[in-house]
Amino acid sequence: MNMLTADDGETIHLRISGDGRPLVLLHGWTSSHRDWNPFIEPLAAHFRILRWDARGHGGHAPLTTTVPTVQRMAQDLHLLLTHHDLRDAVVVGHSMGALTLWQYVRDFGCERLGRAVILDQSPRLLTDDTWKLGVYGDFDAQRNEVFMAALREDFAEAVLRLVADGRNRAATQAYEANTEGIQAMRQRLRKLSPAPLIACWDSLTAADYRPVLAQMTIPTLLVYGGESNFYPAETARFVASHLPDARLRVYEGVDHAPHLWRRAAFIEDLLNFSGISAHA
Repeated sequence: MNMLTADDGETIHLRISGDGRPLVLLHGWTSSHRDWNPFIEPLAAHFRILRWDARGHGGHAPLTTTVPTVQRMAQDLHLLLTHHDLRDAVVVGHSMGALTLWQYVRDFGCERLGRAVILDQSPRLLTDDTWKLGVYGDFDAQRNEVFMAALREDFAEAVLRLVADGRNRAATQAYEANTEGIQAMRQRLRKLSPAPLIACWDSLTAADYRPVLAQMTIPTLLVYGGESNFYPAETARFVASHLPDARLRVYEGVDHAPHLWRRAAFIEDLLNFSGISAHA
C-alpha cells in the first residue's frame, strides 16, 4: 500500500493499480478501499486507479488529532490530485465519497477533473419542512441527534440499524434475520474506532451541497439504486436536473450500492461514459 503524508502530518493509505487515464475511487462512510476490489481487474487495463482509505477509515490508527470532516477529506483529495499531478481525472464517489467530491468542487473547482460519477447520494442528508429528498425522506435534525446518541452507545449496531431501518425491505429483513452477512458486517464495524467516524458523520449531516451542483461543469454520470435504503427516485431526478451536464442511470431492484449489485452494468456504463469501449 502506498502512503501519502497530508499537510497536517496524517498518513493517507492508498492503493494504485493499472495504467491509463486517472480514475479516483472514493468509498462510503465506515468503508475502505476494499469496497472497490471487484472492479480493479476489469478497469486496470483502461485506467490508472487510485483508491484510498479516507482519514478515520480503514482501521488505521490516526497519527494526528485532526478531525476527519468532509472538508478535511476534500483537502486530502486535493493533495492526492496535486501530489500525483492528476489531470482530466475521472472521480467516482459513492455515498460519503460523493459528498467529498462535492466539497472538493466547492473548495477547489473542477480544473483537475475530467468527469465525475455520483453513486446514490443526496446533496443534503438532513431533511426539514422544505427538503424531503435527504435520508429516508424524514431524517431531520432531531432524528439525527437520536442517531448520534445511538452511535455513541453502540456504534456497530447503530450503523446496521441506519441501513436496516430505511426504504429497502430486503435490508430490513436481513437485519431482522441476523443473516451471515449482517453478522460479518457487525464484526467488521466493531473493529473500527467510533469517535473519528462519529465526528465525520456529524460533518456530513451539517453539509448542504445543493448550491454546488451548478458548479459541476464537467460531465457527470449519476447511478442510483431503484430501491435505495435512503433516497427516493425524486432525489436522483433532482440532482440530474440541477447539474449542467448529467446522465442518469437507475439500476432497478437494488439498494444504496447499485454498482456492487449490478457490477457488469456499472463497469460498462463507466467505460462508455469515459469514452472507452467496453469491449476494447
